[in-house]
Amino acid sequence: MKELTLQEELTKGFWHQNPLFVAVLGNCPALAVTTTITNGLAMGAAVIMVMMCSNIIISLIRKQVPKEVRIPCYIVVIAAFVTIVELLMKAYLPPEINESLGIFIPLIVVNCIIMYRAEVFASQYSVLRSAIDGIGMGMGFTVALVIISAIREAAGCGTILGIRISETYQPASIMIMAPGAFLVLGLLLAFFNYRKLSRGEKV
Repeated sequence: MKELTLQEELTKGFWHQNPLFVAVLGNCPALAVTTTITNGLAMGAAVIMVMMCSNIIISLIRKQVPKEVRIPCYIVVIAAFVTIVELLMKAYLPPEINESLGIFIPLIVVNCIIMYRAEVFASQYSVLRSAIDGIGMGMGFTVALVIISAIREAAGCGTILGIRISETYQPASIMIMAPGAFLVLGLLLAFFNYRKLSRGEKV
């Protein structure tokens, strides 16, 4: 397989290898926290930070960690950065955002995206490529969260970033509930699969 350039490495997660819309990983936070764009951005920023830092460390120690214990070691590394990010968010973000994200920040430890990239990429590539992969995949996940959040906030609250979009629109409250989350994610996954099929790619 041809090695990607650093620019391609950074941008691959936006479309062709998007963690949520293509790999279908990280569904839990995508369904739970995407009631507003602010929540989506905050969760995305946390994932970017944890993924970048954990990829760097895992790439650095990949040759020293025995294969038999690599997964527990990766979890310890990821958990350490999740703790740091959680404390920073509690210190610097508004309380309402921390309350909205709740348990889903600590649960980044077991986020499939981060563990997947650690196993298939950071454990095999250089520090620089691993860092870029972490940033790119994290940004792709953030873009996916923001798209879902924007649709749900606009349809369910009648606002974008808290700004009312119309005085006459009657929000559909189901869109900020669990059924609305499944509906939006399902339609977006169908759209991405349709795009792949139209280009002759396997779904």
